[in-house]
Amino acid sequence: MPEAAILNSGSHSLWPRRETLETALPFLALLVMLGIIFAVRPTVFSYFGLTLLFKLAIPLMFAALSQMLIINLGEIDLSNGAFVGLVTCIVAVYLEKAPGHAVLLLVGTVLVYVAVGWLISVRKLPSIVVTLGMSFVWLGCAIIILPAPGGHSPAWLIDAMRWKPPLMPLPLWTALGIAVIGHWALKSSSYGIVLRGAGANPKSVARAGWSLVKARLLLYAGAALLAVIAGLFLSGITTSGDPNVAPGYTMLGVGAVILGGGTFNGGVVSPIGTVVGALTLSLASSVLSFLQVAPVWQIGAQGLILFLVLAGRVLIGGRRL
Repeated sequence: MPEAAILNSGSHSLWPRRETLETALPFLALLVMLGIIFAVRPTVFSYFGLTLLFKLAIPLMFAALSQMLIINLGEIDLSNGAFVGLVTCIVAVYLEKAPGHAVLLLVGTVLVYVAVGWLISVRKLPSIVVTLGMSFVWLGCAIIILPAPGGHSPAWLIDAMRWKPPLMPLPLWTALGIAVIGHWALKSSSYGIVLRGAGANPKSVARAGWSLVKARLLLYAGAALLAVIAGLFLSGITTSGDPNVAPGYTMLGVGAVILGGGTFNGGVVSPIGTVVGALTLSLASSVLSFLQVAPVWQIGAQGLILFLVLAGRVLIGGRRL
């Protein structure tokens, strides 16, 4: 069976015009929020201002892409935020003083993450239950390593996150780079079609001669590596570690994927849309801060933006999430 048939044989085909409109929605939401911020505080649109505005979006983008690979399988990872928090603790405690120890711990966490994916795949367990349990495991390990916020990230990592590249701030270069790489890996490469097919139409993947278990394990391994990168960068930005530094990344990651055009059906995800969705959600509370809205109301900003964009997708495309 041709590789294209792996996806075409599923039930996810869309009219090009509708697909284009749905893809444009997260970009539109991002532009609207940037427009509001510019209208209220024009000075924000400088190199320094954009750096501050999007600095914390860097780890969120990687965490969202990690979640995207799991959602691509039609599953969900409720341990994503706790895993990122564990990585920050390992980095802050061991990476500078005992780099070899830190590397071994990080490799071990990735292997455990992949083993959990293998267990879910082979035993056909509900990922939402297994990963919920793993969230407590990751959190417990993080607390053992670092009971309270502290430690110190390596100087080279802190300096890397403070780097000022030419033309655009680091967060925007990062967003552009990972969006292009992610799009090529999952949308343009031949094996990327197989990986998406593992979620969209696993029977077709198997009939085409591809190993479904191998494809699923590769997606879990990629998700683990992206979450490790998210933890590294978050630790570099905060300069320390904290077991509870990223609990919201789990739901924000899911929101970024769905906001960017993904669905829970499997096989329908967009790396570019996910990156834009992460940027959009990272700006949500900032918009209300610039509008001088009380902090208690800012908590629901991401949810409101997500709801409005998803409502637009339903009205345009008429498809289920």
